[in-house]
Amino acid sequence: MVHDRRSLTDFAGIDFDYPRIESTASFDSKQTGLAARYAEQVAARPAGESGFYPLVDGVEALAARLALIARAENTIDLQYYLIKCDATSTAFIDALLQAADRGVRVRFLLDDVFTSGMDADFAALDSHPNFEIRIFNPFSRGPLGRAWSAMTCPGRVNRRMHTKSFTVDDQVTLLGGRNIADEYFGARRDEKFDDLDVLGIGSVVGGVSRMFDSFWQHRLALPLPAFARMPGDPAAGLDRLRLRLSESSDSGTMYSQTVVRTAREFLRGVDANLDWAPYELVYDSPDKAIKSKSGPSMSISRSLAKTVRSATERLIILSPYFVPRKDGIELLCSLKRRGVEVIVITNSLAANNHVAVHGGYAPSRKPLLRNGIRIHEARPDAEVPGAEIFAASGAKATLHTKAFLVDHELVFIGSFNFDPRSIKLNTESGVLIRSKKLAGQFEAGVDPALGVYTYELFLDDRGRLRWRGLENGREVIRKTEPQAGRGRRFVAGLMRLMPVRGQL
Repeated sequence: MVHDRRSLTDFAGIDFDYPRIESTASFDSKQTGLAARYAEQVAARPAGESGFYPLVDGVEALAARLALIARAENTIDLQYYLIKCDATSTAFIDALLQAADRGVRVRFLLDDVFTSGMDADFAALDSHPNFEIRIFNPFSRGPLGRAWSAMTCPGRVNRRMHTKSFTVDDQVTLLGGRNIADEYFGARRDEKFDDLDVLGIGSVVGGVSRMFDSFWQHRLALPLPAFARMPGDPAAGLDRLRLRLSESSDSGTMYSQTVVRTAREFLRGVDANLDWAPYELVYDSPDKAIKSKSGPSMSISRSLAKTVRSATERLIILSPYFVPRKDGIELLCSLKRRGVEVIVITNSLAANNHVAVHGGYAPSRKPLLRNGIRIHEARPDAEVPGAEIFAASGAKATLHTKAFLVDHELVFIGSFNFDPRSIKLNTESGVLIRSKKLAGQFEAGVDPALGVYTYELFLDDRGRLRWRGLENGREVIRKTEPQAGRGRRFVAGLMRLMPVRGQL
């Protein structure tokens, strides 16, 4: 017990025993509008099936969140890795605050990795009687702040909550890879993320609510006063925040008008296209964030590896941060030896927003190619659904989708990357859906895009790495990382030499 307490202490004023108000997900929301809307369909399905609707388009993904917030009557539970101070985040927080004003209980759990400078606004929101914020695994505040945490307790702060969920009235939930920031929803001119969420209705929602509660009630999920420098008058801060939210509204733009229009029609589209299918909800225990408690039993990686091994015909992996170690390479190669077609789609160096990760991934390419694994790297000039309204013509595209397909019938959608960080350090979540319809949609989106929006890697007759792709309608073969400058290539090469692959 002493060992556990020391692992949760960085001697900087974080009170992990700070008292918390007990609360759990609402299971009495059967009289809400969302419950009534889907009650007949849910009742007609066995417990092992739920209804699913994929969210590929960034505009629709934001509209889905705003539409569901607007329809919330009892509760909104959400957990995210990051939220930024930008246009979509402003609209998102404004909608949540309006829901709290009309009596909806909002519980917002956020990882602390990208929250610098946000404590005052969080305190303001937390002062609302219906809005509670908890921060997962917080860094130290004070003069040295994050640096002090990194020095005094690296084993703790290196473990982050990468889990993402969004649940309304315990009736509808969203899972996937998106955080709350402009690039995930096609609202940045210079950058656009190709990402994927899935909406779920039915028994899967109760599972997500139980997952959320396990994190919300965890010792690492702290109220702000346990670690933050609290403002003297949070309620006055809430008034100022409301004014800023009002002044930041961009309701007159084409993008915002499209979001509003899409939100208005969103649930009708879900009703017409909901796919009911067997599923398995998978997620890491929050204890994975405690080094002394972490281990294989806390991780979803075993379950996902078992699913990957079950492939007999085809495996397609989409992972923006793909860093297979020796065991991962052997797993994929063993599938290929059994006759399975294996396709890996990840970011090119030019498209990757984490050059260090690319440096960790690069050494795996030749071993995989030698064993017949197909590798495609997403291009920085790829088209991203939903980004065409706002993004400039030269906006950089980055693959951020975390998904895979097995044998034309099983699809995983979630937050899990095929890298050591997702396997050993971060908490992750997702859902395995056994649906030929969804798998067909997945393949129909991926297969045609490979020749247009990716470079295919291959080894020439001398075993040298080459990239094949279309440029201006003509096939070209590149000898170096396409569309990446010398400086970027140098940094990626340098990172290959650093002993950090286990942290990527």
